[in-house]
Amino acid sequence: MSRRPTTVRRTRLALAAVLTLVLGGTLGLATAGGASAASVDTSAWYVLVNRQSGKALDVAAKSTADGAGIQQWTRNDGTNQQWQFVDSGSGYYRLKARHSGKVLDLWNWSTADRGEFRQYQDLNGTNQQFRLSDSASGAYVRLLNRHSGKALTVTDRSTADGATVTQLTDNNQYNQQWQLVRVGSGGTTPTQPPTSSPTTPPPSNGGSWPAATGQQRVTATIKVNGTFDGRLVRYYGLSSGGQDEGQPPVFELADGSTIRNVILGTGAADGIHCRGTCTIQNVWWEDVGEDAATFKGTSSSQTMTVDGGGARYAHDKVFQHNGPGTFVIKNFQVQDFGKLYRSCGNCSTQHARSVQVSNVQVTAPGKAIVGINPNLGDRASISGITVIGDSSRKIAICEEYRGVTSGEPTKVGSGPSAACGYSTSSITYR
Repeated sequence: MSRRPTTVRRTRLALAAVLTLVLGGTLGLATAGGASAASVDTSAWYVLVNRQSGKALDVAAKSTADGAGIQQWTRNDGTNQQWQFVDSGSGYYRLKARHSGKVLDLWNWSTADRGEFRQYQDLNGTNQQFRLSDSASGAYVRLLNRHSGKALTVTDRSTADGATVTQLTDNNQYNQQWQLVRVGSGGTTPTQPPTSSPTTPPPSNGGSWPAATGQQRVTATIKVNGTFDGRLVRYYGLSSGGQDEGQPPVFELADGSTIRNVILGTGAADGIHCRGTCTIQNVWWEDVGEDAATFKGTSSSQTMTVDGGGARYAHDKVFQHNGPGTFVIKNFQVQDFGKLYRSCGNCSTQHARSVQVSNVQVTAPGKAIVGINPNLGDRASISGITVIGDSSRKIAICEEYRGVTSGEPTKVGSGPSAACGYSTSSITYR
């Protein structure tokens, strides 16, 4: 069966032949290095560099054939990594590969998440057209397909050469953000997840994210009863990396258990579940999934302690507190996140909860450090916070909500209070 109706395909091929633009460019073009949605130059060639991986949008094996796969690859500025934005009108563009003259094509007109992109003859179909949308920082764009409305995405947030590029619902994730580097300008590679050292060091461990000593794919939850020392092995792949609710944890800790020296990589699902008093020591979340860790204790006397480590790329919460008891977060770093800690706002059974946050380094972007429900008896103690890269002070230190047992909680306040226990002098900005 042909990919498109034969008659329509031939007609559109004929039109495409008439409309084909033979556009040139030189590698030595000396211009500004980047572009935003508003400033894209249709006469230029660009390398598209993914924000999360730092790798370039690439036609696999430098193929010139219809149907060749689209992947990410270490940036080398080859002609199979150079793309021209061809105006389709109404704010949409086709992306034409320089080496083949073919365009980026949403294969088989898919509307599903994980639908493939390949290269194909330029037919100016809506499945070949993209709208550019700036990310919050303005330094990156998302490419939204006109046919499906979904975003050009590095699959599963991979950082590996050869990872496929597919479409996914637009969540403004780092793996959906691209820097447009104009060919000949040199340009800079966007900030990417470090493998051995972070952009900003944690306050407690001398400043480096650890390198993994090995890695292990996880296919089912690992249950811990006692002490588990991961020896800095990376555990990954339990999920696809999405934000769906109800995902399983990679690790489940029984009451009284400790987990230490673990790296959780892409596909970390719901991270770690703690079923009672537990300690999470020197654990690093390279790419937070649904949540990094959840306290599911059953008694107000139980305490979950997170000591050391760090987390990044949390679309929503890092730590979730569902049961009663006390949650301690200390000597930790977090970057690019929604909320560092949230007391459950709408659990069917609610409790009075306590959280203690100390000696934590916070790197923007982020929304809030702590969220609690004072109407349920929640209390927070916050000290020794260093906030980096938030000159406008958009990251809330402590937010108060009216917690419920059904429906959605309502935000009722923000800032120091009887429930949100901290002083402005305990927060340092730099």
